[in-house]
Amino acid sequence: MRSHTFVCFFGALFLHAQAAPTNVLVFIADDLGQRDLVCYHPESFYETPNLDKLAAGGVRFTDGYSVSPVCSPTRYALATGKWPTRSGLTNYLAGARVERFRPAPLTLQLPAAETTLAEALQPAGYRNTFVGKWHLGEQQTDWPEHHGFHGNIGGHSAGHPKSWFSPYQNPRLKDGPKGEYLTDRLADESIAVLRAAKASGKPFFLCHSFYQVHTPLKAPEELVAKYRAKAEKLGIKDRFGVEHQYFISEKGPRRVREVQGLPVYAAMMEAMDRAAGKVLAELDVLGLAENTLVVFTSDNGGLSTSEGHPTSNLPFRAGKGWVYEGGIRVPFIVRWPGVAPAGRIESTPVTTLDIFPTALGAAGLTAQGVDGKDLAPLLRGGELAPRDLYWHYPHYANQGGFPGGAIRSGNWKLVENYEDGSRSLYDLSKDVGERKDLAAVEKERAAEMTAKLHAWYRATGAKFLGAKKDGPKPWKP
Repeated sequence: MRSHTFVCFFGALFLHAQAAPTNVLVFIADDLGQRDLVCYHPESFYETPNLDKLAAGGVRFTDGYSVSPVCSPTRYALATGKWPTRSGLTNYLAGARVERFRPAPLTLQLPAAETTLAEALQPAGYRNTFVGKWHLGEQQTDWPEHHGFHGNIGGHSAGHPKSWFSPYQNPRLKDGPKGEYLTDRLADESIAVLRAAKASGKPFFLCHSFYQVHTPLKAPEELVAKYRAKAEKLGIKDRFGVEHQYFISEKGPRRVREVQGLPVYAAMMEAMDRAAGKVLAELDVLGLAENTLVVFTSDNGGLSTSEGHPTSNLPFRAGKGWVYEGGIRVPFIVRWPGVAPAGRIESTPVTTLDIFPTALGAAGLTAQGVDGKDLAPLLRGGELAPRDLYWHYPHYANQGGFPGGAIRSGNWKLVENYEDGSRSLYDLSKDVGERKDLAAVEKERAAEMTAKLHAWYRATGAKFLGAKKDGPKPWKP
């Protein structure tokens, strides 16, 4: 077995003695903030009835996190169950923006030596298919079909579509009728995968990776018109605040959207929700829903500080590209009939890393050498052993976020700025918006959390900013 992930197969006799292996369906959205879904934010401008129904039928985690404020590291964590810091895949591929300092060295592909979730499921006879956005390597040898997936539909190097409408200019997706919308097409492809799985009788792992709601913002005109009328009827006006803590070399604060109401973004949200609903409905039609673990999450928080500022993450601070809650707090929904009770709301912090071991456990397999935790005991009503969560982003984000790291320990979160080593401390139980810095008041707690964070840097081989030629030396932990 490749790398340091070891998978133990309990054996064919064990599996035959039990119920059929559980199917696994993972939805991962792109740039979708937690507050974009109505089940998390009832006053949301957007309409997400199908994902709200999914949440009502399973467990909705209030404190779900991506492992990074940008996409590729989170996708690496989903694939491997490991902190992206371990491999150096700590930014979107291939982001290398240079400001006052040089960003940390960046691994440019999912390493071939890693054992992916798709590969780990193969010993149990799973048929694995990837549909949608991949963004884990430039070369064809880096794409899903070389990482354990038997089928790859639409997954390649690009971080966003060249076209939302056919012709798609996608090397892993045949063009459809002119004007066909990508999101609808990928839903149809996943439905075909489910039908083939039903016919084969084999367990399946389907990763449906939305290109939604990444820029460029495009949606069918009839949906855009619907939300244009809705915004006008509600009298919604754009409103912006400022995000003050940006990196030192940037001049002036960043604007941040404070109200939802952009029609084209809302249209993209409905299209994504509709697509998820079609795939989930097909599970029911095929009689597969009762034996399928479904997970829905996002690769990072909503985009609110650049590129059109399309959504608002309030009360969370900032958004994509920032290690504040707005950049890393995401929807995290798990439906697992017979295991997770319907309608439960769970506040235990969970992260992208946990999908890998949870899916393996559902398949009758166990994983060693991963950083995530199997959520099955928690989903069954037990507890997850207390743990700290970490973030490491040694890069300059397009969205204005500073290079930095963070640790969440209980309800406390410490944020560290890599440009100057400054730190801030927040009590999320009272200040989810991260506005009241308590580092000077809670000095002992801040020092303890800093020590934990720095120990994690060392344990995972974290890399940091470098100096530009003839420039100042950057801070190092």
